[in-house]
Amino acid sequence: MGHLIKSLEKHGIKGIKEIIHNPTYEQLFQAEIDPMNQGFEKGEVTSTGAISVKTGVFTGRSPKDRYIVKDEITEDTIWWDGNINRPTTNEIYKGLKKIVSDQLSNKKLYVVDTFCGTNNDTRMKVRFVMEVAWQAHFVTNMFIRPSLYELENYGEPDFIVMNGSKVTNPHWKEQGLNSENFVMFNLTEKVQIIGGTWYGGEMKKGMFSMMNYYLPLRGMASMHCSANVGEDGDVAVYFGLSGTGKTTLSADPKRYLIGDDEHGWDDNGVFNYEGGCYAKVIDLTEEKEPDIWRAIRRDALLENVVVKPDGSVDYTDKSITENTRVSYPIYFINKIVLPSKAGHAKKIIYLSADAFGVLPPVSILDEEQAQYHFLCGYTSKLAGTERGITEPQPSFSPAFGEAFLSLHPTMYSKTLVSKMKKHGAKAYLVNTGWNGTGKRISLKDTRAIIDAIIDGSIENAPQDKIPYLNLVFPTQLEQVSDILDPRTSYSNVSDWEVKAKDLASKYIKNFEQYTDTEDGKKLVSAGPQL
Repeated sequence: MGHLIKSLEKHGIKGIKEIIHNPTYEQLFQAEIDPMNQGFEKGEVTSTGAISVKTGVFTGRSPKDRYIVKDEITEDTIWWDGNINRPTTNEIYKGLKKIVSDQLSNKKLYVVDTFCGTNNDTRMKVRFVMEVAWQAHFVTNMFIRPSLYELENYGEPDFIVMNGSKVTNPHWKEQGLNSENFVMFNLTEKVQIIGGTWYGGEMKKGMFSMMNYYLPLRGMASMHCSANVGEDGDVAVYFGLSGTGKTTLSADPKRYLIGDDEHGWDDNGVFNYEGGCYAKVIDLTEEKEPDIWRAIRRDALLENVVVKPDGSVDYTDKSITENTRVSYPIYFINKIVLPSKAGHAKKIIYLSADAFGVLPPVSILDEEQAQYHFLCGYTSKLAGTERGITEPQPSFSPAFGEAFLSLHPTMYSKTLVSKMKKHGAKAYLVNTGWNGTGKRISLKDTRAIIDAIIDGSIENAPQDKIPYLNLVFPTQLEQVSDILDPRTSYSNVSDWEVKAKDLASKYIKNFEQYTDTEDGKKLVSAGPQL
C-alpha cells in the first residue's frame, strides 16, 4: 500500500486516512447503504437487490464544461474545434487539480485500478481515485477488472482520474470557463480531474476520449459502437449515438455480445474497451429488453430512477430525467464472449434514430456512401442524453461520436475504411427512429432487418432507390412488415417529399466542412442530392 500512497502524494493527495484498493462488490454495497451517508452519496437498495443513486443536477454529461490542456503534446494533435475539445492552460489546470487533491486529502479513499481495452498490447491501465463508494462501484462495473495476478503486477497506471465531484471552481468567471463545474484532461501528466458533477458517465466517456486519441495515431480504428459475434465467428459492429439502439440490438439472443458501447479494431480484430454495460432504462420492460431486465440485480447500479416505497422501480417515471441508466458487469449478460474480443468485422451497421420520418428503415451503402454517412453520423438528438435537450433535434455527429473525438473526424474515417477494405466489410444505414405514422419503427422489425444483414439475405432482396436522399433500400425482407419504403407510411407522398428535401439540404450543408480536401469533394456525390 506504501507505493500507492506515494503515487497519490505525487498528485498532491495528502494525509490519506485509509485506502480501499479495488473494493469487492460486498464492500461497496455496505458502504453505499451506510446510514451516515450524506446527500448524493446515499445508495438505496431496490427490490431486485440493485443499488439506486442520484447524480444531482447533472443527469448526463456536461460537454460545455470539458477542457483539454493545450501544450506541446496536444497543440498539433488534438482537434481544436472550439466546441468539443476546448483548450485551457496548464496554469488553470494546476489550480483546479489542487482544489480536487485538497478535497481528496485527509479522507478515506477508494482507489480502483482497471484496464481500458481487452487486448494486452493496446489497453490502458487506468486508476480512479474518489471518496464516494458508488462512484467506485460505477467504474468497477464499467472498466475491465484485473485478475489478482494482474493487480499485483499492475505498476504505475497509464492514466489517473481524480474525481472531486463535491468541489467547484470559484474562479471560473475570471478564467473564462463555462461554469463552476469542470472536466479537464492533461495529456502530458495523463490525468483527468472532475469537479462539480456527480455523473458517472464523465469517467467512462473521459477514458473513451483518451482511447480515441491514442489508438488512431497508431493506425487502429477507435469506435463508438456495440459489437457481437455469431456461432461461426462472424463479427458485426453497430455504430450509433445514445438512444439509437446500440445496447439493445447488440444484446441479440442468437449471438454473443462483445460489448455495448466502445471498441477498438486492431490487427487481431475487434475488442471491447469496457468490462460492463451502461444501458438506458427509461420505459424498460421485461418483454422488450429481457437481458437488461435480468441484469438489474445485486451489484448493478441504477442512476436517477424513481424507487417506489416497496423498493420496486417505476421505469416509466421521467421526473428526474429521461436519461435513467443502469451499469452492470458484462458477465450479467448470458451470451457474451470472454475476454471481450473477436475477429475482424464483416458487417458495419450505422444506427440512426430519425425523428423526422424520412429515412428508410434500412439502406444498403456502397464504399463511398459508407464513408459519407460515417462522417455525417446523422441522428436526432433525443431528450435526456445531454443537459438541456427536451425536444428531438437533427444532429450530425461525425463517426457517430463527435462528443468523444479527440482527433479530426477524418482520422476515424480513414482508420475504419482501411480496416473495412482489408477485411471486406460492408456497411448499412438502419433507421431505428420514426416513420410517417408518427410511431417508432418496432424493435421486432429492426431485429428482422439486422438478421437479414447478418445472414446476407438483404443483398439478394429486390431493391429500389429513394430520391433526394440517394439511398438504395430493399423493398421486401423476410419477417419485416410493409415499412421498407418510408413514403408508404404517409397518406400523402408529397408530405414525405417536403421533409426529405429539408433533411437532404441539412446533410448537404453539414458536409460542406469536409469539402476543403480532394477526398472530401469526391464523396459529395455519395450523399443526398437536390
